[in-house]
Amino acid sequence: MTATVDAPVGLREGAPRGRSYRTSRFLSWLAVHVVAVALAIAFLAPMVFIVLTSLMTNQQALTQDLWPRTWEWSNFAKVFQTAPLLAYFGNSLLYAVLASVLMLVSSVPVAYALSKLKWRGRELMFYGVIVTMLLPPQVIAIPIYVLWAHLHLTGTLWPLILPNLFGDAFSIFLMRQFFVTIPQSYSDSARVDGASELQILLRVIVPMGKPGIAAAALFSFLNAWNDYFGPLLYTGENQANWTLSVGLASFHSVHQVEWNLTMAATVLVMLPVIVLFFFAQKQFIEGIKFSGVKG
Repeated sequence: MTATVDAPVGLREGAPRGRSYRTSRFLSWLAVHVVAVALAIAFLAPMVFIVLTSLMTNQQALTQDLWPRTWEWSNFAKVFQTAPLLAYFGNSLLYAVLASVLMLVSSVPVAYALSKLKWRGRELMFYGVIVTMLLPPQVIAIPIYVLWAHLHLTGTLWPLILPNLFGDAFSIFLMRQFFVTIPQSYSDSARVDGASELQILLRVIVPMGKPGIAAAALFSFLNAWNDYFGPLLYTGENQANWTLSVGLASFHSVHQVEWNLTMAATVLVMLPVIVLFFFAQKQFIEGIKFSGVKG
């Protein structure tokens, strides 16, 4: 009779893995994703600092203590008491929503014409759209301001909203790149069935191009929501039409010592954008992923 020796627990078939194995797997994963982890920490660290500071007392804010001694949730209520934040929020929402809607109404047909229609000068026109993206808005700020002043619209948000009726170069470029990836056979089949170009756009291209359109709309919304130069230029003298970006800058100048309230206001300004991206991230990622597949 020969004696049998039991194998160690960690080596038995089907036995649970040991702590050293889990540690080695974690280190292997970390080595593969070290750049992504470093970038995530670099982006999240300021956000965490802002949130923690917003929950501190005024005496503790911006000291060497990074963790709140007491959680001052009342700071968020104090923000609404010290500034008309709801009015600023309404102005920002009005600006961002109308600008995005008008951008889509004007830019989607242009992107369709540059991607699916064949006409002389199409490529030249597309390159012209790209060139306009290189022009900083500050270069033409003075003549455009004079134009809106003659129309008696300065002091309002309309000088920021109405230009979207003429399209947005970046949105046209983004959607055009996405529309190019849609097979031409779908448009040709619709033409054979007697559909007009408008029907092809609304019933074929738009439903199939929803990710690219959603990405362009999200970019437009974020640009309008975070815009500071435009609202400051046109509504700087009319506080009733201030957006959150201008109101937050003014809030900082008035309450520059109360950093806890300033950070609380910053969190409230960022929160709607974070929520929007959380719900729209799937469409946003798909729109960005397929927009550069085919030129």
